[in-house]
This record gives sequence, structure tokens and C-alpha cells, in this order.
Amino acid sequence: MSRIGHRFEQRRAEQRKTLVTYLTGGDPHPRATVPLMHRLVDTGADVIEVGMPFSDPMADGPVIQSACDRALENGTGLRGVLEMVRDFRRTDNDTPVVLMGYLNPIEQIGYQAFARDAAAAGVDGVLTVDLPPEEGSELVAALLSHSLDPIWLVAPTTRMERVNSICGQASGFVYYVSLKGVTGAGTLDVDDVGSHVDTIRQATRTPVGVGFGVRSGHDAARLGQVADAVVVGTAIVSRIAENVGDDAAIGDAVEAITRELRAGLDTPLAEVVD
Repeated sequence: MSRIGHRFEQRRAEQRKTLVTYLTGGDPHPRATVPLMHRLVDTGADVIEVGMPFSDPMADGPVIQSACDRALENGTGLRGVLEMVRDFRRTDNDTPVVLMGYLNPIEQIGYQAFARDAAAAGVDGVLTVDLPPEEGSELVAALLSHSLDPIWLVAPTTRMERVNSICGQASGFVYYVSLKGVTGAGTLDVDDVGSHVDTIRQATRTPVGVGFGVRSGHDAARLGQVADAVVVGTAIVSRIAENVGDDAAIGDAVEAITRELRAGLDTPLAEVVD
């Protein structure tokens, strides 16, 4: 079982939900990422997604687009992100790490070389936003050959036939996109999310995480009623953006929102008020 699967099993045994947090590797500068990863873990994150900076992050809203711009301006590429994960692993061999991003940087390295180097650095899973599962067999084979979990997105508009196909390839967790649109957009409809999560669970026993649009501990608490995990990116990256130039303030702001999200997820169901 991968670190991802083990972490979900741990939280399930504790009757708690899993908190997946995202930051863009190299944002706001390369030296900031590893300390922020540790800070996320120390304040309640269970899984960390590290964004691979890309020049055209078409599935992301302006907050994460700007984070990619800052990272690229500071010279962070995919190789640099792998070094950050390797550095993180020097003192944390337990927290699952997922690389999230777009296919082009992976193709530049080559699927087998990327999977080999990612596994050696301590990566546990990979989510490529712009690779349809129907076209992903070569990358999936490379990932599985190095014991990496391929993680796929399911959208509100995904038909059941395709949900079955996606879930047949997924491991680690299935990432349900709670909103139509880009990251950071829209307003959550928890009943609608719950209905879609129930549909996904008909196709797989793999845990289901829900992301896009989670802004607060209250949002996390509400989604924790229906999902195995809550995935939060924009709410964290926006705290980084608000404090660029002051690493201490960035750390404090990231800590504050992570504690809020963790507290929300740990709120007993009876206490959650819509």
C-alpha cells in the first residue's frame, strides 16, 4: 500500500477525514517551499499536493496562475520541484506527496525518466490535469512501474460510463471537481456534491476527495460530511500571495488557514451548520 492509501486508512480508522493541501512549488521563491510543506504538516495537513509550475495552467484560476508565474520567474521547473520533495523527505518520510500539474513538463523529461526520478525523490502520486485517461496508458504504465499512484479528476459533467473508466485506472484517491470552471471559482452546493460522490462510490472503493471552491473551515466541515477528503489550494496560495516579500508572515498565514481547515474537518457532524 502506498503512503497515500495508508494515510487514508489511518484517517478512516480514526473516523476523521483527510485534509489534502496544495501549494505551487517555488512560490514565492524556491527556498520557501520545503519549510511551507513542513508547516502544513505541523498544522494538520494529511497529504500535500505540490504544483509543477507551468506557463499555461488553463484549469487554474488567477491565484494559482500568478503562483506559477512567480515560481517560473524565480527559475523553478519540474526538476527543481523534485529536489524540493527530496529535501522534504530528509525529515518527513510519512506524509504523502502528490505532484499536480500539466503534461508538458513531464513529456520534456520523458515518462519513464520522470516516474523513476519522482519515485526516487519521494513522490507518491501524480495528477495531470490536461491528460485524458483515455490517452494516459503510457504515463500510467510508467507511474505504476515505479509504484506511483495515478490520480484522476472527475467533473460534475462526467457521464457514468466515463466515471467507471476513470475509476478503473485510479489509485490513491479520486479527485472530484466540485464546481464547473477553474480553481477558486464558484459557490459550493454540498447536496449536489454529495450526490456526485455517491455516484463515484458506485464505481470504486478508492477514496474520493473533493476540491475547487473550498475557502474556509466551514466549507471543509460541510464537504467532510460527504467526502473522504477535502482538497484545498486557492485558499492557501492566496495567503502566500497576500504576503509576498515576508516569509514569516507567509508561514503564519498558511498556518492559520490550515488550522482552520483542520478544525473544520474535525468538527462533529451534529455541530456543522449550513
